[in-house]
Amino acid sequence: MTPDSLPTPGGDAVIPVSVLNRAISTMLERSFLLVWVSGEVSNFTRAASGHWYFSIKDANAQMRCVMFRGRAQYAEFTPREGDKIEVRALVTMYEPRGELQLNVEAVRRTGQGRLYEAFLRLKAQLESEGLFAPERKRALPTHPRGIGIVTSLQAAALRDVLTTLSRRALHVPVIVFPAPVQGAGVSAKLAAMVEAANARREIDRLDVLIVCRGGGSIEDLWAFNEEVLARAIAASELPVVSGVGHETDFTIADFAADVRAPTPTAAAELVSPQRVLLLRELDHRHAALARGFGRMMERRTQQLDWLARRLVSPAERLQRQRVHLRQLASRLAAAGARPVRDARAHFALVQYRWERKRPNVEAHREHVLRLVGRVANERSRRLERDRACVSELAARLQVLSPQRTLERGYAALIDTQTGRAMRTPGALKSKRPLTVHLAEGSADVLLADVQSRLS
Repeated sequence: MTPDSLPTPGGDAVIPVSVLNRAISTMLERSFLLVWVSGEVSNFTRAASGHWYFSIKDANAQMRCVMFRGRAQYAEFTPREGDKIEVRALVTMYEPRGELQLNVEAVRRTGQGRLYEAFLRLKAQLESEGLFAPERKRALPTHPRGIGIVTSLQAAALRDVLTTLSRRALHVPVIVFPAPVQGAGVSAKLAAMVEAANARREIDRLDVLIVCRGGGSIEDLWAFNEEVLARAIAASELPVVSGVGHETDFTIADFAADVRAPTPTAAAELVSPQRVLLLRELDHRHAALARGFGRMMERRTQQLDWLARRLVSPAERLQRQRVHLRQLASRLAAAGARPVRDARAHFALVQYRWERKRPNVEAHREHVLRLVGRVANERSRRLERDRACVSELAARLQVLSPQRTLERGYAALIDTQTGRAMRTPGALKSKRPLTVHLAEGSADVLLADVQSRLS
């Protein structure tokens, strides 16, 4: 199903997703020509098949890219994560997943953009002067008497052109005007050969001139972007066919020439007799079919790579499970040993603290015995001191005792009625009962008469 054959919005037809994706992919490939896209490389992967898968991004967006092995093997460098690059790509869709992607044909570093800016400035200048005007272009001869070729003798493009001309127009003589096609000062040498071919056009019976070289980077093709060569081609009296690089390569020489050929081989086909038009159309159809088949095969290989990444062999799965099982066993052993180790450490700590806190019975017993001895000694000394003190107090008491006073011949008079001691003679009254205390007893007396006597 093609995009034109899809049902209209008002129709009721139902189509599978695969058909819709195929129609979108076809529409994208027809609508978007090869373009240069710049960005930063991310998620770069080289598959086992040799294909490159990566994304290019800038500050606001990103796009998935695929570069198949047939083109990746001719890349001048392998992009790395974070590289600033420019890719020449076709906008396509990966149908199985419905994802938009860039099918990369070529890749270059971003620094090459400065040469492209210089290319655009020179192109605009020469175009403003009318060097590229369509009315200046001349038709190629139908049956050229001779064909001139300006290129290097060592160039692979020369072999391709000669092979093509010998196959298609063996009867037409070919004159080669050798000149280097890469390096410093090459443009002037190429321009000199163009002028030499024009100078010998009548001598060598030349009717058309091919300026060609093989493909390469923009630096490799820069000799064909110089002003001196463009002006020499524009001033040529011979119709010039430019066949520089690949189909997607454009140079200033292409615009200055009368006819631009996509490749050196195509340039040889253009200057061949017109009877090959049908063969050329057949070749174009074959090339289109080959490109379509190639893209289909590339999509299939991309799908195969995607499925291969998802597929895991039983041996690998068992190995992963073994590794996972060993990890779990190690974690289980560590988890089981940790409580035992922690408990032992805690027990050792408690034992150490208990050993520090456990009383020393023998030391305490010795200390108690020392204390007992000290108490006994102290008690004996205190008892002796108390005995001495009691003896002293007893002696003092004996000295101060009233009994001793009485024993010395004194007597104590006590009022029998009041119980008070008689201290002064005035307290004595006649006929008053008294109790007299003597050293060996006491006696009750009654005073008959009291005569006071002053001492």
